[in-house]
Order: sequence, then structure tokens, then C-alpha cells
Amino acid sequence: MAEIRLQKYFTDCGIMSRRAAEAEIASGKVFVNDSVATVGMKIDPERDVVKYKGKRVVASSSKGGGTYILVNKPIGYVTTSSDEKGRLTVLDLVKTLNKRVYPVGRLDMYSEGLLIMTDDGELTNRLTHPSHGFTKTYVAEVVGELNDDDVYRISEPIEIDGYTVKRPKVQKLETKNGKTLVEIVLTEGRNRQIRRMCAEAGYKITALKRVKIGEIEDITLSPGKWRYLTDDEIAYLKGL
Repeated sequence: MAEIRLQKYFTDCGIMSRRAAEAEIASGKVFVNDSVATVGMKIDPERDVVKYKGKRVVASSSKGGGTYILVNKPIGYVTTSSDEKGRLTVLDLVKTLNKRVYPVGRLDMYSEGLLIMTDDGELTNRLTHPSHGFTKTYVAEVVGELNDDDVYRISEPIEIDGYTVKRPKVQKLETKNGKTLVEIVLTEGRNRQIRRMCAEAGYKITALKRVKIGEIEDITLSPGKWRYLTDDEIAYLKGL
């Protein structure tokens, strides 16, 4: 069998995204033939033995995974498979699933809202790649009674980690009790992007919630709960 990069092998096996695999490889948690693996190395899946956290990594009998769920993440949970600080992770929310799934993208600890989790590494990698332009819709509660000029100022492109983000779609929803609800649609997910956009414009966010992923939404899903994606929702994601 032809050699493939180690991080791709992780996605093919439905373990995690390439980006997450690279981080785990770099941290020394992955071994190939009992030697510590390095980022970018290639393996022959039929010949080489890959181990992660002491367990052998093998391809799923059904390539591409097969478990797709929607979670409403509450504030206080981090979107990682494990946390060295001992904080609660989104995996704690889906223990009753009895299957290993991983988050598609991230949602910061102090934000709440919808998150897709799956064991389909290939889909995860495709949806999280910056070039894909997969939309995510948020509602931010901002201190102050914002006017149209204020809202436009929030949408101004800023630089994050050496990259100038694309201008998002921003619109005011309502103003009440000295605060304004603003809808923000992103096509990329840079680290704490919305919070940094608002801070750059001089506004403070008091609450942030992701309400829609692409065309997938669910206003009936309570915080901390999850459900399986419908066949139509899965087909929609795979057709993007």
C-alpha cells in the first residue's frame, strides 16, 4: 500500500482532524513501530504499527466514520478531547453515546452554542479547512446601544496571529436595557475572533452564542444536551 502522512492516517481512521493529529504528534503522544513519531512523517498502514496513548490506531471497517451528533455546548466546557488543566471537555457531555467522537472546530470555553461532533475524520478536516468557507452564525450581547455605524465598525477586518480576517456579515438584532444583540456570520474561525473584533472596535461582549452551523440549527436543543444529526443534515454536510 502507498505511504501516507501520519496525520492523514488519523483522519482516515476517524480518530481526529489533521490539525489535532499534528498537535498530538508534536506532543510526543504518537508512536510508530515503538519510536516517537514526528509531524509530517509517512507510514505504510499495512506495514507500520501506529499507537496513540498506548493503543494501536487502526482503520475503521467503515471508512469515513458514521456517527454524527449535534451538541449544545454550555459555558465552562472546552472543545478538546482532553485537558491538561482538568477542565470539563465536550466529551464529558456525550458519555452516554458510548462511541469516540471529536468536535468539528472549536467554541471557546466562555461561549455556548451548537457544535458538531463526529468520528468522520475526513469530513472534519474538510469542514475545518480555512479555504472551505463554511459559515457559522453567532449572536453576541454587546454592552451599549449600538447604531449602524457601530455595527459596521465591528465588522472591520482585523489581524489575528499575522492573518487579516475576512469581513464577516454583521447586523443588529435589537437593543434593550443598555445592551445590543448583534448577529455575526463568520466564514472562518480564527482564535476568539468575534471577541477580538469587538474589543478592537471598543465594545465589550457579555454573552456569545453560536446559533447556526451552515444551515443546521436547533432552537429546541437545551444546553448540555445532544442529538444525532438527521439523514438530511448529514447529506447536507457531505455535499458541501
